[in-house]
Amino acid sequence: MKSLFRKQVIVPMNNDNKIKFIKDSCNHVTNINKALKSIKSEVTVDFIHSDQLEVMIVTNKVASPLNLQMIESYVKSTKHIKAERVEVL
Repeated sequence: MKSLFRKQVIVPMNNDNKIKFIKDSCNHVTNINKALKSIKSEVTVDFIHSDQLEVMIVTNKVASPLNLQMIESYVKSTKHIKAERVEVL
């Protein structure tokens, strides 16, 4: 059951990128949380999942523009991801 306090960061990406990103999603959650903690953010990533069109990064709070920049930067710097095919909404 989804809590009303959870928020989603939607990351549209092509299937190839999505498969590669989801394959290592446990490590991505840990690494994004470390990056957010480094900027003293109260936002944490709870989990990552995907559907047919995008990857959703579910957080505990609404992400600020700074948090979104950090998440976007992390996703685009991930190995084997073609950054030009990733967009954070």
